Amino acid sequence: MSTHIEAKKGDIAETILLPGDPLRAKFIAENYLDDPVCYNQVRNMLGYTGTYKGMPISVQGTGMGMPSIGIYSWELISEYDVKNLIRIGTAGSFHEGIKVRDIVAGVSASSDSSFANAFDLPGNYAPGASFDLLKKLDKASEDTGISFKAGNIVSTDVFYDQREDWWKRWAEMNVMAVEMEAAALYMNAARLGANALAIVTISDHFVTGEATSSEERQTTFRNMMELALEAAIM
Repeated sequence: MSTHIEAKKGDIAETILLPGDPLRAKFIAENYLDDPVCYNQVRNMLGYTGTYKGMPISVQGTGMGMPSIGIYSWELISEYDVKNLIRIGTAGSFHEGIKVRDIVAGVSASSDSSFANAFDLPGNYAPGASFDLLKKLDKASEDTGISFKAGNIVSTDVFYDQREDWWKRWAEMNVMAVEMEAAALYMNAARLGANALAIVTISDHFVTGEATSSEERQTTFRNMMELALEAAIM
């Protein structure tokens, strides 16, 4: 048992999916995993372990923001020996060619956060995804026919940013989309020697103004869930 997860050693698989919303974790467990067992209910941050096509897979809610995913990913790796962590979340697109419901893999994650200060580095750190997991995602895409885009995303600390057109400066650097967790996940995985990858579905659009509902975000982004699960068992 760790500070925020009540599971025992061995209750959590080496490969885990990390949705921010714990209800999305519940949805995945009930709709995709065989014989799912709930191993965590602390703070209602639900976690489950089951099997997918015969392979043990866990799914754990992480909450919103880098402080929250920072806690859960650190404990999963350091206390439960999780080796492969795949974030499945939502993001806002900065470009017309990246549309609502498109899937984006974060090859790297820029950030405006001070999260990296915890590691006392002598310069700026560039958080990046696991190449091994990216290769598996690409193979899963070929096998399933579920396409994705890949590139730089940005993890921010503030959802309601008051600076006018702040996102356009990221877009000018060809950053694809914004979310709030990937950079912290990548840094923790790098520090602790695990593999990490963030996959996000575009839920809203800074250029067109299009957006999805909370119910859609919770239950209907099945392509992302299925693509992540297929990559997880490779």
